[in-house]
Amino acid sequence: MGVISLRLKDKEFKRLEELSKIGRKDKSTVARELLEYGWDFLMVKLYKEGKLSLGSLSSKLELSISETIDLLSELGVNAPIDYDDYLSGFDVFKNREASTIKKRLEKKGISFTDSVKLLRGDRVAH
Repeated sequence: MGVISLRLKDKEFKRLEELSKIGRKDKSTVARELLEYGWDFLMVKLYKEGKLSLGSLSSKLELSISETIDLLSELGVNAPIDYDDYLSGFDVFKNREASTIKKRLEKKGISFTDSVKLLRGDRVAH
């Protein structure tokens, strides 16, 4: 962890003290939290101004795309995609998952079709 020394105006220091008392936290913790909140706020602001893409925003906030969309919704920022695009993305995710499962089964010598039959309770010829 890096160390930094700051000179704060009286108003800023009083705000830090007030938040420290309200949250029952030391001033250093409150200052770090404020930096994190400020970072998040500025990144969302840059996104709203069109200076960041959704992917860049997600990366900078260290969130998944869906978590970022949820956050934007909570903050009243219009969703960057419509419902049909969201569903299309979900279909892509499902297809990738199915492909991954299929590859794992094939490595074990089980065909995808046979695994579906087994899940249904059907007999599988070997």
